[in-house]
Amino acid sequence: MANIASVIKRNRQSQKRRVRNSAIRTTVKRVIKEAREAFAGKDPEARVKALREATRTIDKASAKGVLHARTASRHIARLAKAAAAATAGK
Repeated sequence: MANIASVIKRNRQSQKRRVRNSAIRTTVKRVIKEAREAFAGKDPEARVKALREATRTIDKASAKGVLHARTASRHIARLAKAAAAATAGK
């Protein structure tokens, strides 16, 4: 355990951030999974809604620094491509 006040504070801050970041990452994974399930379904409105929600969530995670900007962009692009394929295929 650290004895220096600034190091103790830094540990507290990093623990808070770790918990918050892991919650955000979990939310991103859940939203991506739900979007992919919606793409497999028949309802076109559900696809659009799922894609919109996933894009919004990924962008928020990127803005907060949880995801790198390019990683977020890659996730969004792949989801959009899957949505387009699902729409064209059905």
